[in-house]
Amino acid sequence: MHPFLHSVFAPSRRDASAIGKINAMRREFAQLSDDDLDALAFGARKDLLRLIALTAVIASRSLGQQMFDVQFRGALALTRGSIAEMQTGEGKTLAAVPAIAWYAHEGMGVHVLTANDYLARRDACWMGDIYRRLGFSVGYVQQGMTPDQRRAAYACDVTYATANEAGFDFLRDQLALELREQVHRPFHAAVIDEVDSILIDEARIPLVIAGGSNDESALAFLADQVVRSLRSGVHYRTEIGGRNVGLTDEGIRAVEHATRCRNLFDENNLQLFTAVQDALHAHALLHRDVDYVVKNGAVEMIDEFKGRTAQDRRWPAGLHTAIEIKERVAAKLQGMILGSITMQHMAALYPHLCGMTGTAASSQVEFQTMYLLPVEVIPTNRPMIRVDHPDEVFATRAEKTRAAIEEIRRAHATGQPVLVGTASVRESEELSRSLADIPHHVLNAKNDEQEAAIIAQAGQRGAVTISTNMAGRGTDIQLGEGLASLGGLYVIGTNKHESRRIDNQLRGRAGRQGDPGCSRFFVSLQDELMVKGADLNPKYSTDPESVQPLVEGQNLDLRIFLQKYEIPVEGQRNRIQSYRQKILDGSLPCGSELERLITLRTIDDLWADYLARLADYRAGLHWLSLAGRNPHLEYLRQIDQWFPELETSIPEETARRLAEAEAGGGEDPQERGAVWTYVTTDQPFGTLTERIVRGLMRKFKNRDLWA
Repeated sequence: MHPFLHSVFAPSRRDASAIGKINAMRREFAQLSDDDLDALAFGARKDLLRLIALTAVIASRSLGQQMFDVQFRGALALTRGSIAEMQTGEGKTLAAVPAIAWYAHEGMGVHVLTANDYLARRDACWMGDIYRRLGFSVGYVQQGMTPDQRRAAYACDVTYATANEAGFDFLRDQLALELREQVHRPFHAAVIDEVDSILIDEARIPLVIAGGSNDESALAFLADQVVRSLRSGVHYRTEIGGRNVGLTDEGIRAVEHATRCRNLFDENNLQLFTAVQDALHAHALLHRDVDYVVKNGAVEMIDEFKGRTAQDRRWPAGLHTAIEIKERVAAKLQGMILGSITMQHMAALYPHLCGMTGTAASSQVEFQTMYLLPVEVIPTNRPMIRVDHPDEVFATRAEKTRAAIEEIRRAHATGQPVLVGTASVRESEELSRSLADIPHHVLNAKNDEQEAAIIAQAGQRGAVTISTNMAGRGTDIQLGEGLASLGGLYVIGTNKHESRRIDNQLRGRAGRQGDPGCSRFFVSLQDELMVKGADLNPKYSTDPESVQPLVEGQNLDLRIFLQKYEIPVEGQRNRIQSYRQKILDGSLPCGSELERLITLRTIDDLWADYLARLADYRAGLHWLSLAGRNPHLEYLRQIDQWFPELETSIPEETARRLAEAEAGGGEDPQERGAVWTYVTTDQPFGTLTERIVRGLMRKFKNRDLWA
């Protein structure tokens, strides 16, 4: 075994010694009365091993739950700033409590970032008595809370919140005009639940705060009409893998004729060209019941990793409008972006960071590379006896589907419960129709409100549950009585994901806490993963086990490459925000209250203009590549020129607005208008930079450099 892997997977001798001491203290503390235990709490908070032992005793008395040695190992890993991989049913929520308390004892606050509002509220209430008996305050944040309620929650020693809510509050704080409007304290420590979801799957998805109006729907309607008349293969071509689409020469002429535009690529027609591209993407690359659903008269994105609708998430403004027009639903106002941040950059704001999940080991290189977070795999309390069968590989999708259906029928006939994981809403419904003669349930983004009820029955005798990736995370399927002799829950996957973690999450529904279970994946060479693998390296085209690490490696290389574009702008954002905060808190005093307000508004307006300018510039970077120039170098040169111009313009524009206001003109600086937050998808088909990189990779592959 490689030394690094050994350090990740092998039990730590230091932990074994520490756990022995913890158990000795736990036996000692268990003899104390509640009053004596409470009196011990304050002093124990500064001694890690005593704190863990004390937490175990309090958990036993408050919750009736006994902490296992593996939970102590998980807690110790978190206090070292590691990611603890703990399997489903192993008690991650309780294991994290002593580590959270350890970070909280410094008095600067700990954020426990969870997957959804329900878990934030549940875990804060469930574990609340333990924290309070240790002398810590605990709160939680929910959608719909007032600023005062949020401020009170963040003022607690321990605050449970979704990553999105904490991020949106951070963005709103950056637009505050009064210090009392801000709800966050300075960031200190974050313990992230489902850390692979937040720091990898959703790491580059920007949280956005927007305001004002930016309505270009007239062009979007025109573009939709034009694109509906275009034909695939004649007017446009789609890239292998469905990641990009482009007009052909004939398509360009057709668009120019339909819009009475002499030259689609003229600078004056940039907005029209963008609207046409958005409409083309919406029609050619995004599919109803695969990428999104239409519910209650609105377009709702489907999270590809979770299989459920993504709450308050939109595609970039023009693309989302194009999809709404395509589906004939009311278009939402997109507005102008006032600020944004990704979870990748937000995580960097915490001096102390750690996390836990059931699936991290296969992404340990990315965690180490991107976040300097080591992964520690915690063994299960009871031996894992689930049987993971080899993949069944078929030449065509039709053969694969027939084989999967036959296996589902065979297992159902024995009474063994079956959970089937599919790639999309559409596939789950197609499979459901093929099994119409068998009683079964379907769980997908169209009926996610029924998730708890469906999952509760998924482990019972004869149950067949067809699901998207929804059933792959955050669910704990209880096995019915007497089903161990039938082999336990049988998990069948009808596709393999680009990320091994997503497949492992599905597998992890079976075999919890020592239960029997088994899993098997059915794969065809026509599946998207296998087609992409063949495009990268033909020698792996028939082996999904080899394709997945290859694709994961390519995706990681891409994220590292794109980070080079983002880090400079994030540094600029930090610099501007630091300056703004000093104006807000009075560290840089102004001559008057009016000047202070105008300065803050000027910073916000000019920064929003700067973001828009950068977005427009990045959209044209591919032309630099085609001209034989280095896009990254040109980008750095340009922002190095523009940012000093921005800094210089702030006092100049502030002085102009101040003079105008003092003369009785201009806008009221306190009247900002409505702002709103949402999550967007940063270039869902790959940024133009990514397309350039993919082109370079293809060139390298052709030269046998990737073999």
